[in-house]
Amino acid sequence: MIRNLVPLTLAAATLLGTAAIAQETTETQTDQSQAGSGLDLGETGPRVGEQYVKEKSGAWNVSCLKAESGEDPCAMVQVMNGAQGDPIAEVTVGKLPAGGAAVAWANVVVPLETLLQAQLAISIDGAPRKLYNYHHCIPVGCLAQLGLTQGDIDAMKSGSKAVLSLVPARAPDQVLNMDMSLSGFTAAYDQLGVNVN
Repeated sequence: MIRNLVPLTLAAATLLGTAAIAQETTETQTDQSQAGSGLDLGETGPRVGEQYVKEKSGAWNVSCLKAESGEDPCAMVQVMNGAQGDPIAEVTVGKLPAGGAAVAWANVVVPLETLLQAQLAISIDGAPRKLYNYHHCIPVGCLAQLGLTQGDIDAMKSGSKAVLSLVPARAPDQVLNMDMSLSGFTAAYDQLGVNVN
């Protein structure tokens, strides 16, 4: 999708005309002459390939990756903390292209010492839970890669909280429930562009 937007951006820039280009050239020359010829005045913002938080929406951060050109791909992120305030899990949600059974993807990272066979369970506002398999583990935790249907997204938009449940490997007879706030979900989700994880 990013590649498709680049020609449109270039076309729009061309339509602005040479007056805007002349103004930018004059401003650049003025800035350089004030700082001294050939001095780099620096740039603000993230570097290409760097992740940054674009906006906060309720309990969610809209996190983006600085692209070399075109729009920066963004996803929404929430970190769930334990009773002592330490991070336990992280959920990242992004939109998918239209036409598939899933309209969005979600990556859920849980602690390494999670009983993987017990699956990740998610319930929205007390609705029947859905079970998801874990995909693989990385040094910071184990990852479940979810496909979210339009029904899942609608439930999150209208809901107030989701409960994510996992089973600790050291205590297979116990369940750890984590509350995921849905405050700000709609505003964050609606501003996302389509991207793949």
